Amino acid sequence: MTAETADLAETLSADELASLQLERLQWTLRHAYENVPLYRKKFTEAGVHPDDCRELGDLAKFPFTTKADLRESYPFGMFAVPQEKIRRLHASSGTTGKPTVVGYTEDDLDTWATVMARSIRAAGGRPGHKVHVAYGYGLFTGGLGAHYGAEKLGCTVIPASGGMTARQVQLITDFEPEIIMITPSYMLTLLDEFERQGVDPRASSLKVGIFGAEPWTEQMRGEIEERFALDAVDIYGLSEVMGPGVAQECVETKDGLHIWEDHFFPEVIDPFTEQVLPEGERGELLFTSLTKQALPIIRYRTRDLTRLLPGTARPAFRRMEKVTGRSDDLIILRGVNVFPTQIEEIVLRTEGLSPHFQLVRTTRGRLDHLTVRVEARADATAEARTAAAAMVAAGVKDGVGVSVSVEVVDPDTLERSLGKMRRVLDERS
Repeated sequence: MTAETADLAETLSADELASLQLERLQWTLRHAYENVPLYRKKFTEAGVHPDDCRELGDLAKFPFTTKADLRESYPFGMFAVPQEKIRRLHASSGTTGKPTVVGYTEDDLDTWATVMARSIRAAGGRPGHKVHVAYGYGLFTGGLGAHYGAEKLGCTVIPASGGMTARQVQLITDFEPEIIMITPSYMLTLLDEFERQGVDPRASSLKVGIFGAEPWTEQMRGEIEERFALDAVDIYGLSEVMGPGVAQECVETKDGLHIWEDHFFPEVIDPFTEQVLPEGERGELLFTSLTKQALPIIRYRTRDLTRLLPGTARPAFRRMEKVTGRSDDLIILRGVNVFPTQIEEIVLRTEGLSPHFQLVRTTRGRLDHLTVRVEARADATAEARTAAAAMVAAGVKDGVGVSVSVEVVDPDTLERSLGKMRRVLDERS
């Protein structure tokens, strides 16, 4: 299937899409039930059978899948096809326990490349463009997912991966790519390196930045677009569902990410009651794969917080609002819910501060305490740093409702991210 053929899905009517989804959902449920012992067990315990799915709303009867299910099935217990049909394996880092392992058949890899090609095109990419891929290659799905999608679209790929930041700037300067695919936190690191080398980032060849793998705010979008003179758009995905390319923000509107619903069926639930919420209400995002062969996934709890909205630039597909937090990133500080993205908004609008910050959790007496540790800009005076710290503390108090300490540190002090940003350090005793 070519990228041009895949775009025909964007012309489906609502009834045609729903019919296609139901047909594919019924196949997926049966495929999982017949070939994955864990799903057969979970369905039986929930008192449901694939035959019980007669309309899309019936999916709500079926049990959730969690990251713990994948870890407990390590390494290949969730696979629904024989090992000889697996063409590639990817896995998470496993820093918080056993890694989650995902597999792909030849058809799965083609589907993945197709939805990634569709995503890059929606972001503004076209055949012949050069795409600088600065996502990590290897077991992480980002680099290879972007790579094969760009090739499928007919682009020239520069497989830079992460790291070697000074060389990245040199490659962008010399090879003149139109598109960069990268985490937003590493894009800020590249921005620092451009300026360190005395190269004007606004004069680079980059026209579009496709940013994913971590939450980022509208304020960060504004910062990147202003300082690089490019269009910054969001891409969404996760390895358990496929990898990057599950949903994509369109460059024409930049108003949320269109979900490729012919391959991935979304739901939003209340994370506490676990009830499905109507379109437009914010909650935890779930995905069910519709076409995956090697590892079908049923109602996977992503922990990402968002809401579903009608389609705009791609009206056939619903949008998900930009993810700005995760239920498992939530910091509850003295009874108040705090997300790192709330702090980011305040830091980015404070003069004299760079976008690089971390939240440090400690204990003072019997209570938890939060310190915002943020880098100053190179030209900030001592007086400006003091004023900035006071502004951030006041902004958090007024906007979030908690008192925090603020430490303004020297430039290049905090650990730089080559992949996903480590925003929160837990140093509690």
